[in-house]
Amino acid sequence: MNPTTQSKPRLTFWQIWNMCFGFLGIQFGFALQNANVSRIFQTLGADMEQLPMLWIAAPLTGLIVQPIVGHFSDRTWTRLGRRRPYFLAGAVLASVALLLMPNSPSLWIAAGLLWMLDASINISMEPFRAFVGDQLPVEQRPTGYSMQSFFIGIGSVVASALPYVLAHFGVANTAEPGVVPDTVRWSFYAGGVVLLAAIGWTILRTREYPPETLQRWDEAPPAARRPRDASRMRTGAFAWLVAGAVLLAVVYVEGLDKQLYILGGLIAGYGLALLLRATAATGGAFDQIMDDLYDMPSTMRQLAVVQFFSWFALFAMWIYTTPAVADLHFHSTDPASDAYNEGANWVGVLFAAYNLFAAVAAVVIPKMVARWGLRTSHLVNAVVGGLGLVSIMLIRDPRWLLLSMVGVGFAWASILSLPYALLSDSVPARKMGVYMGIFNFFIVIPQLVAASLLGFLLKTLFGGHPAYALAIGGASMIVAGLCVLRVREPAARAPRLATSP
Repeated sequence: MNPTTQSKPRLTFWQIWNMCFGFLGIQFGFALQNANVSRIFQTLGADMEQLPMLWIAAPLTGLIVQPIVGHFSDRTWTRLGRRRPYFLAGAVLASVALLLMPNSPSLWIAAGLLWMLDASINISMEPFRAFVGDQLPVEQRPTGYSMQSFFIGIGSVVASALPYVLAHFGVANTAEPGVVPDTVRWSFYAGGVVLLAAIGWTILRTREYPPETLQRWDEAPPAARRPRDASRMRTGAFAWLVAGAVLLAVVYVEGLDKQLYILGGLIAGYGLALLLRATAATGGAFDQIMDDLYDMPSTMRQLAVVQFFSWFALFAMWIYTTPAVADLHFHSTDPASDAYNEGANWVGVLFAAYNLFAAVAAVVIPKMVARWGLRTSHLVNAVVGGLGLVSIMLIRDPRWLLLSMVGVGFAWASILSLPYALLSDSVPARKMGVYMGIFNFFIVIPQLVAASLLGFLLKTLFGGHPAYALAIGGASMIVAGLCVLRVREPAARAPRLATSP
């Protein structure tokens, strides 16, 4: 830290509570999406092999939306503040999408509403990550991100279990073919209300520092600019373009799984973005985001690998847990059957359980960090999460799957907090939003890769059995934990972490 820089004021427990409370609503919406969208898609006629392609809207939207929102929120200042206008806009749009999705008359309208829902949640969520960096001094940031994890856990517990609870109280859990059950519809209606109310609480109960004040309190070193070599950049761009084009051609000629087009398009798209930056400098938002991507701190580059394997595993879990549990433990693959819907509701309970364990982990993780440091704490949590995912295909009594969720919950809480604590110390205040948005690339890209590869792997190597996707995800989570050992640990911080959320 620059010794001439003023120290940012510490916030009280309740100030941190208020600034993070909106994440309860954000995660309420995400949890409903994660636990029920595959169910909605299958109800509307989607085949197992189509699920990853239909889910592609969610990560692709985040890839586009988050860096743009981060870039502009860094440059925004209104009577409502810097980040809060984006909280409000995203909350309103997401609430509308939640009200409409369970009433989709066709599969493709549901896919379009997933796109709208994910884009809207991302508009609110990305500034929340930067909000912690804006408001809190270095020593309180792990507490802030752990508080976000606590609210993520609580919101997800209620949202994930809601269809199961409604069914217990007599709300219809099945419907005629092609119609979403009432348990899911009423859960989404509740989600729209909760999301808007929780984010509204944060908007009304917090204030923001103006940009010039944040600049005086900047605790990160200035961002280093790497030397520019337009010729080298163009060479790299053509290499990525050729690699993507070759993969697309192979998929077409060999008649491979169409979902591999996503991976080829992603590779070629990155090459095109590099080429545009190298040949057409305009000084606009696109150029600035690409330059920030090129100049991102070394800590972010190291964390990118950790995030890739972590989110590959999570996406595998969100897509395939419902069909895997329904198949393995309830012996049904028919989404119109009682057994399948009973299994789907039990997955809602399991997702609620891992989020409940994540809320508990949010209390424990600051103590782990104080004793072991950020890297070792994340390694331990990622390994137990990977083992939890692998165990799903080994356990035969569905009740014992709750034990699997203990590991998943600790990994989830750690993924949502410790990488951001590792990152935020290296990001300058004036670019906090855009770098948090760019960091989302390494959440989104693995989800796109998972959407491209998992369906292909299951179909060609594992006979279409979805449980194997969970085993692949578990192995990926363990690799993520090992990769965090490469990340540079920040300088020692004051051990003044919250002992309770």
